[in-house]
Amino acid sequence: MEPTTTIRSYIEDYIRKQGYTLQYFADISGVNAGTLSAIIKGTRPIAMAQLDLITQGMKLEEGYFYEVYGAECFVESAPHWRRLEPFLQRCAELDKLECIQKVIQQVTDDRSYISELFEMAEGMLERGQTKAARMLYECVAECEKYQHSERLALCQYRIFTLSLGQDQHENLRAAVHFEPYINRLDEERQLDAIKDLANTYLALRHWDKVFTLAEDLEQKTNFLNSYKKRKLETQRITAYPTFVYSAYSNLLRAAACDGREEYPEALRYTEAYSKLTQMDNPSDEELKFINKFNGWAQVNNYLYRLMMGDKEVLHLYVQHIEKDEAEILPALVKIMEAANNHDMDVDFVLDRFDPYIMMYSNTYGYVGSYNELITNGRYIQFLKELTIYQLGKGRFEQGFQHLLHCLASAKNMKNESVVIQCVGLFERFRDRASTELKNKYRNLIEEVYSNYEKKSSFNSSFV
Repeated sequence: MEPTTTIRSYIEDYIRKQGYTLQYFADISGVNAGTLSAIIKGTRPIAMAQLDLITQGMKLEEGYFYEVYGAECFVESAPHWRRLEPFLQRCAELDKLECIQKVIQQVTDDRSYISELFEMAEGMLERGQTKAARMLYECVAECEKYQHSERLALCQYRIFTLSLGQDQHENLRAAVHFEPYINRLDEERQLDAIKDLANTYLALRHWDKVFTLAEDLEQKTNFLNSYKKRKLETQRITAYPTFVYSAYSNLLRAAACDGREEYPEALRYTEAYSKLTQMDNPSDEELKFINKFNGWAQVNNYLYRLMMGDKEVLHLYVQHIEKDEAEILPALVKIMEAANNHDMDVDFVLDRFDPYIMMYSNTYGYVGSYNELITNGRYIQFLKELTIYQLGKGRFEQGFQHLLHCLASAKNMKNESVVIQCVGLFERFRDRASTELKNKYRNLIEEVYSNYEKKSSFNSSFV
């Protein structure tokens, strides 16, 4: 359809070319003949429901007229919420994101329907229409950027969570951008926001930041508990019972200490969150989380002892983690680290979990209860440690294959730290690589160089 052609003239032309009477087309489209006549004459606006029926009657694809409809109704004339709301919703349902973008730019200038757009974004998010929801949140945030409102902070929180993906640079940028808005959120929502932000930095391996946010989470939780004691019980806003955040703050600090190789401290925080789960008459929901934290405490007790070089707990650790598929990948990362740091033979572990390792390779990023970002980051760390282990054992063919897989995955996630470690490993064992492996490595490094050329992160000496 030509952009200059109006919808009503297109309908009129279609009826004439098909040789239909107005009544006949009204019958096949399901739109009243009088309404149809008024639409064609331009004396009555087209409602979304009528537009969809007319489109179907003309045997055109759903949303065929939406771009022109959006321009006619909301760009060239002042938008009315009664018409704007169903239009945006139908565009979201049909993934007509460009139509949404063009229309909300006009709405941003008008600023008449900011509250309605925010509520619509919340509904879209609940229905899984995340791309459309993000556009609306960004529109509202732009309109309210000077207001310092809680709604602005909540929009930024939603944008942050919707921004997270494979690119670690983008994830870091999203985290840094969102962090100043946390304190503007409702006190309860702050707990979930801090938890989500800490999880992002955890995936990025920014251990000091994780530790600081975990301390902040504990302080906020303690404040909320004392506040609630002075206030009548109200409906909970947080995603989890309050004690979960106290326990999780200790779990995060244990993880940060683990990342900093401070294992005695990690054990201390592990004991702390196991004690926080001791309560009388817990509800069914609370009991579910109590069991989770107790399970994590037991397995992490084995883990941190293993990382300190206690080889006696390896079999106990393996027996425990194989009961929970979601814990296998993070456990394999730590087992390989311990093997490389303390000269352990863990071939039996690799043999036992070989089916899972193959599954992680084939379903990269979608295994277990962890979000995709954390899972992918852990899988890359596993490949790196596995490379070190196999090369150290003199299994050069296997080691180089894992190295190339790790390098390619780190390139895709823009994980510069792992890329540099892979480069160092290859150069250290270069004389053991076949010509074919050297060529594959060269091609990968050229791709890495191309990705980072503007930032001058790498130079041609790597190849």
